[in-house]
Amino acid sequence: MENATEPPSPSMPYAAGTGQPIYIHPRREPFEHGLLPIPKLIFTDGTQTLGPIKDKLLSLSSESAHRVNSQSISETLQISPDHARLVLETVAAVLHSESDPLVSANPAEVDSVGVNVFDLVVFLYIQSYKRLLPKGHKDSAAVADVWPSTSAFDGFLSALSPLQLVRSNSRRFMPSQSDEEAHQLSYLQKHVGNILSLLADSVEGEAEESLVLSMEKFEHLGYLIYFGEKGSERTPLSQNAPFFANSDPDMPAVPVPAAQVHEWLLQNIASALERIAERASAKENGLTNASDQDIPMTDVSTSPAKATPSSRGPSFIEGISKSSYVRHANDLKGSSVKVVNCHESVIYILAPLRYATVYGCSDATIVLGAVGKAVRVEHCERVHVIAAAKHICIANCRECVFFLGVNQQPLIVGDNHKLQVAPYNTVYSQLEEHMNQVGIYPTINRWDEPVALGVVDPHDSLSHPAGVSDVQTESANRLDPDQFTYFLVPNWFEAQQSGSTKDNPFPLPDAYMASQHKNHKNLGEVKQILRETELEDSRKRELASALHVLFKDWLYASGNIRQLYCLQGE
Repeated sequence: MENATEPPSPSMPYAAGTGQPIYIHPRREPFEHGLLPIPKLIFTDGTQTLGPIKDKLLSLSSESAHRVNSQSISETLQISPDHARLVLETVAAVLHSESDPLVSANPAEVDSVGVNVFDLVVFLYIQSYKRLLPKGHKDSAAVADVWPSTSAFDGFLSALSPLQLVRSNSRRFMPSQSDEEAHQLSYLQKHVGNILSLLADSVEGEAEESLVLSMEKFEHLGYLIYFGEKGSERTPLSQNAPFFANSDPDMPAVPVPAAQVHEWLLQNIASALERIAERASAKENGLTNASDQDIPMTDVSTSPAKATPSSRGPSFIEGISKSSYVRHANDLKGSSVKVVNCHESVIYILAPLRYATVYGCSDATIVLGAVGKAVRVEHCERVHVIAAAKHICIANCRECVFFLGVNQQPLIVGDNHKLQVAPYNTVYSQLEEHMNQVGIYPTINRWDEPVALGVVDPHDSLSHPAGVSDVQTESANRLDPDQFTYFLVPNWFEAQQSGSTKDNPFPLPDAYMASQHKNHKNLGEVKQILRETELEDSRKRELASALHVLFKDWLYASGNIRQLYCLQGE
């Protein structure tokens, strides 16, 4: 049957050997983990303000590498040194080039290494991005009944809280991965011309000044886009561009007109958007090829557990309810995970990861093995998150506890209430191996230094009353050391795994260590008293029954009953 669609543009790159077109895609990481709700980082006038900012940054940078440190960023953007350091750490978490020295720098070196000015300019430009809004809920009254409003800001910030977004136990109203990709491509379609002009160099032409783009500057677009399909290896961006693809590696490529690059990118973005629309139409008509299926953020599994891997996108673990769920490295395709809409469950992801997202979960315990780039926890309620990570961002959560081993200060944004942070509290046999793989330092743990930003996220596409954007979000309190307990990862989960980690790699602070010693001492004394107490058999049975009832009450009151779900199937 003849294909009714238009053939791919001749300017599109093609896969060697197969002759299949290679489509452009937005990198999800800058849009999901690389946006900071700091008003002074957001420029809505295109290049008018960012142009002079770029020039000033270049004047302060090292001549050869064009890199700037936090002091130069603070001075140029008029932000605090702490926020400038946060900018450096955020860019490092989402950079496209693993060879960039900022990516491999240890925490003490980040400031001296600095960031490339052109990567920073691209980062700053997309701070104007607005996330795709969830589709309107058809039964707002039913949702309102799920979670009573307790926030002073709920009157005008309801869309920022789990109340409107995820407490209906349904994700039908959240954007799919395809919708988000199309939204990001549409943003780039509108703004890539401005971004190119910030990367380009001016040259004097015959009639007027014109802009040209070198291959080196073109590669900075790799922060935002890439070419490739599922399972394919990503190549340097310039190798997919017809004007740079065959350049001699030993000879500098000739700069090309920025207008030519702009036209080529627009053609490729249009082709990608058309392809997404065709796939969506085919899916609606039941004609989707299994190999082309989108990984939805829409459907909740009615089965006990559902995991959806994708080598191009993240692996999804979603719709798990009242059960335990375990995933090791060999169970996951790719290095990113999203835990979505899981309730009253215990989720163990015992693997080295680059990125992890926990979204819309409640009354759950989620163990994230080792996350080398960034963790984002959003719209969760009464969730315990146990994570060894480089960086974590917490947004719009309530009554959650975070047991952290983190090399950077936890970032808290949005409408949060009654959050607590505590030191890392678990171990599994491969933990240190996984931490080494992704570059997490066990000697640095900044769990108790949260940074609270604004209660309003300027990237959410919503309008808010004047003055509210200056309100700081509620920060997190330290968990009382007497409430701190270790979390046990059952050893039968690791039957086919081997590792050398025996103890928590993050040293426990003195107050928490003293509390643990006190609890162990008290337990020993109680055991001794019980052993030495002489009771009749009937009184022993009464005592055992009373202890059983009290222990059961404690399990439910503390939420530790969730840890026993894994025994249900044994």
